[in-house]
Amino acid sequence: MRAVLWCNGSIPSEEVLESAILPGDPVYGVDGGAINAVENGYQVVEAIGDLDSIDVNSWEGGLVPLADQSSSDLVKSISLLVERGFEQIEVVGVDGGSPDHILGNWAALLEAPGGPSIRLHHEEGVTHRFHPSQGELEINMESGSTFSVFALETAMVWIEGAKWEISGEELSLSTRGLSNEGLGKCVYIKSTGILAVVFRK
Repeated sequence: MRAVLWCNGSIPSEEVLESAILPGDPVYGVDGGAINAVENGYQVVEAIGDLDSIDVNSWEGGLVPLADQSSSDLVKSISLLVERGFEQIEVVGVDGGSPDHILGNWAALLEAPGGPSIRLHHEEGVTHRFHPSQGELEINMESGSTFSVFALETAMVWIEGAKWEISGEELSLSTRGLSNEGLGKCVYIKSTGILAVVFRK
């Protein structure tokens, strides 16, 4: 099953929304992201989070209050959808806002439970969360297309089929995997830890 989480960042362009939200996808709002989704013509199943950015008295949709402050609303929302059996989670509204919230979106990829495919949709590309439980990430890439691999925790990393390959090298969060290039064939990525793999448009 597939679902969309709409965060409370900048309003995504129509191009981003069309690529991330397919007909029939249920859309959930991450706190104030629910209002942004409704104002852009999308039906929201529920607003999820601590709900400090929503006037709950005037909100007409479903509400799932999650008051735990030990993790972000995005982490709590992903965890809830995983509990409900969703296997593919597309996240929009992640651009813009304060630097700590932008970094927090990436940190959420580390905290979120393993299992589902999680993608953050940006104006300039898409971030795939790679979890070791996925085995291997296989992407068919055009020659010269650019991608970056960031280890969100210390892990052994393998990249095959790209201009610069890595074979079982231990990486932590650094610029070591920044701006790699496709060669017009499949790129294979795997790791013993969680990665953020960013594909540019």
